[in-house]
Amino acid sequence: MKQDDRRLSVLVVDDHPVVRAGLRAMIDAQPDMETVAEAGNGEEAIDLFHRHQPAITLMDLRMPGLGGVAAIEALHKGFPDACILVLTTYDGDEDIYRALHAGARAYLLKDMPREALLETIRAVHAGAHRLPPEVAARLAERMHQSELTSREVEIVEHIASGLSNKQIAAALGIGEATVKTHVNNIMGKLGASDRTHAVTIALRRGFIRL
Repeated sequence: MKQDDRRLSVLVVDDHPVVRAGLRAMIDAQPDMETVAEAGNGEEAIDLFHRHQPAITLMDLRMPGLGGVAAIEALHKGFPDACILVLTTYDGDEDIYRALHAGARAYLLKDMPREALLETIRAVHAGAHRLPPEVAARLAERMHQSELTSREVEIVEHIASGLSNKQIAAALGIGEATVKTHVNNIMGKLGASDRTHAVTIALRRGFIRL
């Protein structure tokens, strides 16, 4: 990785300018770190990563255009040793799993203390992988829960949009009875009492986004 021999180079990726400015100020105030670039989405992150090859990348998950998980996957294809830390407000177990599976070395929540974030950046650069206790608990919980198939996720998204089984069947080009079977499977996997409850759980776990 290209970087100043004296300071740890950091790429900040977040779609909120105020958040980026706050992270830059915090990082640049450290004697051993510096922000080398800021990106507002995944596409910019990939371009700036290739240009600067930072030691550390702080990556938000949900951004317009290319999101964080897709950006992590793309970066790891060309740079398998890239040190990427997810920094987000989302703690759904699917979000965590996808980010770590894509290659993130840490999954951090934006409400964590400033000193803990800085310590994690240094630890990950030194080769560690980090998950705060609450994030690790969510990930462990996922191991005992059923996953939704891509078709089931698609159907939950349609339910969240307010479509009936008949409308979903027409939109997907499948039979209404097939949709009903999928809905029953979804509710069973999520432990939901009704369609609205299923949408609520799917949102909380990170299967779908509104």
